Amino acid sequence: MDHDRDFTEKLIKLNRVAKVVKGGRRFSFSALIVVGDKNGTVGYGYGKANDVAEAIRKAVEKAKKNVIKVPMKNSTIPHRIQGEFKSAKVLLKPAAPGTGIIAGGPVRAVMEVGGINDILSKSLGSQNAINIVKAVFEGLTGLMDARKIARDRGKSVKEMWG
Repeated sequence: MDHDRDFTEKLIKLNRVAKVVKGGRRFSFSALIVVGDKNGTVGYGYGKANDVAEAIRKAVEKAKKNVIKVPMKNSTIPHRIQGEFKSAKVLLKPAAPGTGIIAGGPVRAVMEVGGINDILSKSLGSQNAINIVKAVFEGLTGLMDARKIARDRGKSVKEMWG
């Protein structure tokens, strides 16, 4: 993937971690960020550093390396899917145009930067932001593209959708 495309960045979670040392507490930060081009391309990254700006920069860098293409049908996803990562489960359902993004926190951020404007989602299980994001990506990578399936089956997209 080319790293110069103009991606939108969205901070999902910024966490301050304290390590207790001899002279007191030493603080460091971790940042979870999603990037996307609002056109079906999304990626996520997790960065850790001693200051906030550096943690965010690292996370953005990792997110740009870790980008996937989401098959889209108009402004939603082609079919229903459940993404799972450890105990975080995310249910993603396509929605009619004009529905909007019906999703909570981390899922909403991923959909906004990915350019998916109509979707229904429910987060089940773990509420850990990192695992929810990974579950969303697990679901999005499992989505099937109508054109590719039609090509594999030797049919036209018209025959598939009816």
